[in-house]
Amino acid sequence: MTQALVPGRTHWPEIPFEDWRESCRHLHLMTQVAGKYRLAREPWINHSWHATFYVTARGLGSGPVPDGARTLELEFDFLEHRLELRADDGGVRRLPLGPGSIARFHEAFRQALAELGATPRFDGRPNELPDPVPFAQDRQERPYDREAVERFWRALLAIDRVFRRFRTGFLGKVSPVHLFWGSFDLAVTRFSGRTAPPHPGGIPALPDAVTREAYSHEVASAGFWPGGGGLDEPAFYAYAYPTPPGFAEAAVGPAEAFFHTDLGEFVLPYEAVRRAADPETAILAFLQSTYAAAADLAGWDRAALDCELGEPGRPRPEA
Repeated sequence: MTQALVPGRTHWPEIPFEDWRESCRHLHLMTQVAGKYRLAREPWINHSWHATFYVTARGLGSGPVPDGARTLELEFDFLEHRLELRADDGGVRRLPLGPGSIARFHEAFRQALAELGATPRFDGRPNELPDPVPFAQDRQERPYDREAVERFWRALLAIDRVFRRFRTGFLGKVSPVHLFWGSFDLAVTRFSGRTAPPHPGGIPALPDAVTREAYSHEVASAGFWPGGGGLDEPAFYAYAYPTPPGFAEAAVGPAEAFFHTDLGEFVLPYEAVRRAADPETAILAFLQSTYAAAADLAGWDRAALDCELGEPGRPRPEA
C-alpha cells in the first residue's frame, strides 16, 4: 500500500535493504537493459554522462534518446509500475514491471523498440557486476516488491532535491544529478579543472578505458546507494580521486558519518538522515564537509570555484 503523504512535506521513507535485496537486484538489472539502449544510441559525453537516468516525478527517465531520425524517451514509472517507451510520432509501448526473469524483460523491451521503429540492437551484457550473465541468458526468476520500489523512488525524490541544491554552490565544472545504472547510485560530481593520474581500472565488467575516461580529471564526488556493493544498508557516500593524503582522517559531518576503510570513502547511513531532525541539513553537512576536505587537502582553487547555494529567482551577483 502506498504510504500517505503530507502535502508540502518532503517524504523520507524507510528503505531497509534486506527487505528488498532481490527486488532491488531485479530493478537494477532492468535499468541496465534500458540503459544499454541509451548508451548505444547517444554520442559519448565526458565521464559517461550520456548514459545515465534522471529522477522524475514518476520514477526514472532517460530524457530524449536519438535513434537515427527518430527520438525516443524511456521512463520507469514507479506509480503505475511499468516502463514506458515514447516515440516522437506519438507511438507508445508500456512494459509491466513485475516479478520474472531478465531474459523475458530483455526480449519484451527489444520487441517494444522494434514495434516503435527503433533500433533493438545494443550490448546485452550487464556492467559493474561480478560474474555477469548476459541478459538473454539470465532466466533466474526474481521478485518485484512494488511497495519497496515505490519507497526507494520516494527516497530518491527527496535526495535528488538536496543534491540539486548542493550542485548550485559551485561555479566550476559539475555533473548533473543522475543515476548510473551500472553501479545503481544517484551521484553528483565536482571537478577541480586539473587532470588526474590514470585510474588503475579493475572495476568488474567495465572496460578500463571507460573507467579511465570517467576519472580523467580530479573529482570530489558524492552519491547515494540503496545497498549492496559492500554495504548492507542504504547510505550516502563521498570520495575524491585521486585521494589526497589525510582525506580519511578529515573531520566531516554530521556525527554519524565515518570513513569506510574497505570502500575508501566516507559513508553516512540513510537511516541516520531519515531520523535526523532536519534530514536535508544533515545531507548538506555531509556533502559540504566531505567536499571541503577533498578540495582543501588537494589544493583546489576554492576562491574561484565555490559560491553560495542558489536560490529561486535570484541571479548570481556580478563578479
